Amino acid sequence: MTATPRTPAMGPTEWAMLIALSVLWGGSFLFIGIAVKAVPPLTIVLARVGIAALALNLVLRLSGQRLPIDGRFWVAFAIMGLLNNLIPFSLIVWGQARIPSGVASVLNAMTPVFTVIVAHFLTSDEKLTGNRLAGVALGFAGVAVMIGPAAVMGLGADVIGAVAVLLAALSYAFSGIFGRRFRGYGLSPLVAATGQLTATTAMMTPLAVLVEQPWTLPAPGLGPVAAIVALALASTALAYILFFRILTAAGAVNLSLVTLLIPMSAVFFGAIFLHEALAARHLAGMGLIGLGLLAIDGRLFAAFRRAPA
Repeated sequence: MTATPRTPAMGPTEWAMLIALSVLWGGSFLFIGIAVKAVPPLTIVLARVGIAALALNLVLRLSGQRLPIDGRFWVAFAIMGLLNNLIPFSLIVWGQARIPSGVASVLNAMTPVFTVIVAHFLTSDEKLTGNRLAGVALGFAGVAVMIGPAAVMGLGADVIGAVAVLLAALSYAFSGIFGRRFRGYGLSPLVAATGQLTATTAMMTPLAVLVEQPWTLPAPGLGPVAAIVALALASTALAYILFFRILTAAGAVNLSLVTLLIPMSAVFFGAIFLHEALAARHLAGMGLIGLGLLAIDGRLFAAFRRAPA
């Protein structure tokens, strides 16, 4: 009899990396919100991936590692870059120019829902379970409660912008499943991150040049420039090193939980940097998100079931 494949588990190290990744990607909504007021979407994405690719290629050389020359790796880098960078980055920036960043982060939290469904049909070891369905429902409910009714009402401002962010979340779901094959490639997280960002830059350059002609745009101010640099180095270069480490160790569904934590980071950024007070709904939402993560992880509830009566 063939053993049923086990879903990768989340240990303390994976949870720590997931939380760090949520902070880095939570900041991306803030940086995009600043940059998009002065720079068009495709140019922002090109600068984001281009600067990140340059930084990681430098780190790669200093570490003594090299990008592979085998064509099959570059095909994988290109597909991953398309699904995980070019499509979702462009859709989120385009959508965030039309809807508030809080609404965008809520819609981005649909990624675990899409990932659970996609993984059920396209993988053999990340099948749909009751715990996962309940956990995703609790997590998304927590995000909705934390953002509040004002964000939901804001959807009416531009439905197309909201749909763009939802399509970005769907693209992230497919990228997480496709990225599973990197486990068997024997590539370090640094090489995988550098390869996909380099491939994305190569694809993004002609698109941005043809559509927006960045050299004809007025020079942005210091704020948007600083936001784009932070977006590239922190929310992209560093974040993707963590991304591939988590994907390799814990799987696509567990990795997608980061989108449930991102709005929490946004609330804390607002409290610390913008002096915004934490409302009761923020605390209630965080509690629901915590329960959702525990339900998807499953181990705590399993321990209660095993405990003697």
